[in-house]
Amino acid sequence: MLIIQGAISLGLLWTLMAIGVYLSYRILDMPDLSVEGTIILGAATAARLISLGYNPFLATLIATLVGGIGGIVTGLLHTKLKIPPILAGILTMVASYSVVIRIMGTSNIALVRVETVFTFLQNMGLTRQASIITLGAFVVVLIGSIFYSFCGTEIGCAMRATGNNRQMVKAQGVSTHAMIILCLMISNAFVGLAGALIAQSQGFASVDMGVGTIVIGLASVIIAEVLFRVRRFWARLISLMFGAIIYRLIIALVLELGMAPTDLRLFQAITVAIALTLPLIRAKINKAMAKTTRRRS
Repeated sequence: MLIIQGAISLGLLWTLMAIGVYLSYRILDMPDLSVEGTIILGAATAARLISLGYNPFLATLIATLVGGIGGIVTGLLHTKLKIPPILAGILTMVASYSVVIRIMGTSNIALVRVETVFTFLQNMGLTRQASIITLGAFVVVLIGSIFYSFCGTEIGCAMRATGNNRQMVKAQGVSTHAMIILCLMISNAFVGLAGALIAQSQGFASVDMGVGTIVIGLASVIIAEVLFRVRRFWARLISLMFGAIIYRLIIALVLELGMAPTDLRLFQAITVAIALTLPLIRAKINKAMAKTTRRRS
């Protein structure tokens, strides 16, 4: 039961990061590697401000804005300097590590015996895990609802259309550059928020906590798409939450079964590779079954 609770609590917090990866990977159709940098920017900013005595909710909000700034930098590198999106993300990611060291002043910050966003729920009598699950679910539902409503506006529709057909968007007089920057800003703001909440939930922020973030995000997105295969946009957002939780459950179970922590990233890479090839395998199976049916008929 403790394993399930831990997976759910972590999965809910990682859902925000999964939504951020989904925005760039699926909606914008642009792989964004800067998330590995902006997640530690969010974690480092929140941890530093909280350790200095700032209100944890204010610190979390500022961390979200800092993550968004990282996305703006990536967008500007891509749109204004014509740097390919993958390289633009890598440049932002690499630069983020130096910025994080400047923010924290050290390689890690411990959040021990300090007030976090989960403290008020613990003061109400909830356990730490229950507090993380409760607040995590509330934030995911709130952010998801706000973002879904935003996507129904003219700007939101233009942003989504930019990933599908940039030429059509240009023909409508919309700046595709502005839409790309906006999407990357929102995406990385979600990632920065996830980093701030994860740091507070685990009790520390470190400079290397962002390593493998893109793999976790892609795994959550692919698992959600493969298992649920929903078409409506609101259903896809909900499926991302379950995808993140299922992924954390898989990780927790393999660790419980005795996998060495040093092998975890290899397992993560293999999991993502398998998930990415499942649609191809399914298509081949369906094609083979269709041929068999035609032969019998």
